[in-house]
Amino acid sequence: MAKVLMYTSAYCPYCTNAERLLNAKGVMEIEKIQIDTDPELKVAMMEKTGRRTVPQIYIGEQHVGGFDDLRALDLAGELDSLLSA
Repeated sequence: MAKVLMYTSAYCPYCTNAERLLNAKGVMEIEKIQIDTDPELKVAMMEKTGRRTVPQIYIGEQHVGGFDDLRALDLAGELDSLLSA
């Protein structure tokens, strides 16, 4: 299973939904970087992803985006193969 990294914050329903979807796909280990506890982490996330909102999700080395992007990959049938790579 591919490594999953998720930039997150404490009170983020989209982060919770993303984690639930990934758990349902068999991903039990998600590396989380909580950006609301350290402003430098948020700056680093924005520089890396070009986005300001959480979650920002990486599967392996690929940035897949936020929850809506993750869900779209699942609905398109592409998430499983990405996770298994």
